[in-house]
Amino acid sequence: GTALGVIRTPLCLAMGKSRIVAGSLGAVALALAGAFPWFRPSNVQEGLPPWLVEDLRTDHAGETGAVWIYHGVLAVATDPKLREFAEHHRDTESKHLTIIEGLLDYPGRSKLLPVWRVAGFLTGALPALLGPAAVYRTIDSVETYVDYHYQYQVDRLQNMTQFEDLRATLMACQADEVEHRDQARDAGGPGREETAPRVWDEIVRVGSMTAIGIARVI
Repeated sequence: GTALGVIRTPLCLAMGKSRIVAGSLGAVALALAGAFPWFRPSNVQEGLPPWLVEDLRTDHAGETGAVWIYHGVLAVATDPKLREFAEHHRDTESKHLTIIEGLLDYPGRSKLLPVWRVAGFLTGALPALLGPAAVYRTIDSVETYVDYHYQYQVDRLQNMTQFEDLRATLMACQADEVEHRDQARDAGGPGREETAPRVWDEIVRVGSMTAIGIARVI
């Protein structure tokens, strides 16, 4: 019990610090967007309200990062089962990215796409260095947040008949993400209540939330 407490205390502090860092990065992004409006993506696209352009921008950034998560996994992983898992999911995320690119004009896309690619790559490669279980845990955490993210948008578009097709498209993407989450959870096996993995869950969740918030404005 004493040893576990020694481990748990710094890990819990890390969880708290991750939230502080996320808030700080979000504040910096807003400040930069305000100070340099020319750096902000356009929220003007024919047929779409500005808030919906912002939503699609976060989707585009997210799907870009997702594709690169699997690039990162495949750059490191040697386990055949994990590589098959990553290749299949990368193909699905690439299809999602193509769909979103068809919905969002280039001027409305995030100015930080190179950052999202690097962040995605590291989110896949670093856990892959630790083995399949760490990758499955990471995908579970990412997709849990993505499910929430898409659900928010789907709910927002409810009863907006002019966007019925868009809503159906987002729901289809969401269903794929939930399937990815469940496959990763099944493959990862037990251990969800261990302290260190729960901290990693929190870091991934906060990182995803921060990236989406920044992509909304830059």
